[in-house]
Amino acid sequence: MISAPPPSLHDRLVDCALTLLEGGEADVSLRAVARAAAVSAMAPYRHFADKAALMAAVALRGFTMLETDALAADGAGDPGDALTQQGLAYIGFARRHPALFRLMFADGAGMTLPHDQCRGAYALMAARVAELAPSDAQAGALACWGLVHGLATLALDGRLPPDPVAERAALDLMARALAARA
Repeated sequence: MISAPPPSLHDRLVDCALTLLEGGEADVSLRAVARAAAVSAMAPYRHFADKAALMAAVALRGFTMLETDALAADGAGDPGDALTQQGLAYIGFARRHPALFRLMFADGAGMTLPHDQCRGAYALMAARVAELAPSDAQAGALACWGLVHGLATLALDGRLPPDPVAERAALDLMARALAARA
């Protein structure tokens, strides 16, 4: 059996930074990441100019993970059901990865990334919205993302207790409203 090659040092550093972040580390430093990766304190500088560059790479990993979750949830043939499932996956991602979600959307690291590198999950949602409401696709995608992101943020802020039935109902309502608009 052929084994997969070990991850590159770049990827290992991102993995370690993500682990520290999700483990509750308040200030993920390059030195702490180097220790976690069992490399010299200078090794991260061969891959990242500074901490901001490392955290941007962690945020990019988060956007990839979010897109993967959205793709996995998109299996429903009905566009409305698929849109609801994507929304639930988005909220679930935020709940499972609160520190990463904040890094991606609120702490600045995600804001430094090129827009096209961060829009995979959004593009998937927008495609489903376009199926439901082709004449209002752009406004519908913005409304849908606002609802989903708002619910995820409220959940992280402790303002929305976990209630899968209510969350599904809100997302279903959005999908039905978009379909009725068409």
